[in-house]
Amino acid sequence: MKGMLYRGLKEGLKTTLKLGKVIFPITLIITILQFTPVFPWFMNIISPLMGLFGLSGEAAVPLVLGNGLNLYAGIAAIISFDFTVKEVFIMAVMLSFSHNLFIESAVATSVGVRWWVIVGIRVGLAVISGLLINLFWNGGSELAQYGFISSNEVVLDNWWEIALHGAQAALTAIVQLACIVIPLMIIMQVMRELGWMTALSNKFAPFMKLLGIDKRASMTMVAGLTIGLAYGAGLMMQAVKEDNVPKKDMYLALIFLVSCHAVVEDTLVFIPLGIPVWPLLIIRLSVAIILTMTLAYFWKKEERKMHHEHSYHSV
Repeated sequence: MKGMLYRGLKEGLKTTLKLGKVIFPITLIITILQFTPVFPWFMNIISPLMGLFGLSGEAAVPLVLGNGLNLYAGIAAIISFDFTVKEVFIMAVMLSFSHNLFIESAVATSVGVRWWVIVGIRVGLAVISGLLINLFWNGGSELAQYGFISSNEVVLDNWWEIALHGAQAALTAIVQLACIVIPLMIIMQVMRELGWMTALSNKFAPFMKLLGIDKRASMTMVAGLTIGLAYGAGLMMQAVKEDNVPKKDMYLALIFLVSCHAVVEDTLVFIPLGIPVWPLLIIRLSVAIILTMTLAYFWKKEERKMHHEHSYHSV
């Protein structure tokens, strides 16, 4: 038992270090940029585009912060302005598809999936969903009520304080990562060596088959659905290494997860904004399932075609 715990701890520390090298500089840079002229300059550029989604220019702030940092940064920015229910719902759906882009895209590359595939799908889904909701929903014109949460604006006086604030935010992100990843890796190591992981994968196999994905990617799916891409990266990397997950199935699993990861947490965090969250959850799940099944179908069809051509030429 001690050996299993030690191996799990070792994997957890190794994963935390690997992801920390990505998370620290990205979080530091983006946090600091909020307090520089670069941030308002970028806001001015993209603010006119907000009208395409039925949003006011101020909506650029939560969308940029949510995509650059995380959902909590986006929500903190939302409650700093007066938006309608429709505007908040549109931003919630868009951010549910594309948030924490830099870190979660870097995580995807760690399991062998190209970053531009992940970014392209997430941003594409966010843009399409925002346009469609604005086009087909005529309600939600009343001002959103933000419940019991409040906005706390950070006031910093000089570059030293800004740099220190950025470093604290980056270190906090890594500590949070370690507190989740290390215990998880220990638990997963024990479950793997006791054979429980195989049993869990077998139970999840019917859903994987429905999506057209090999059951060996089950742990990647479980990790992404429950704790998200960033925190679940350690389990994903271990699954790819030890379970020999085929490249096609890893791509399909990640495509599903970029559309619909951490479904419980990422849905519940929007409740204080006073918007209907059930439609948000249904939209994410439906899009993820349909997109993955469609891609799996065409991918399999292309493989059969290539196999047929190869057989023909061989004959």
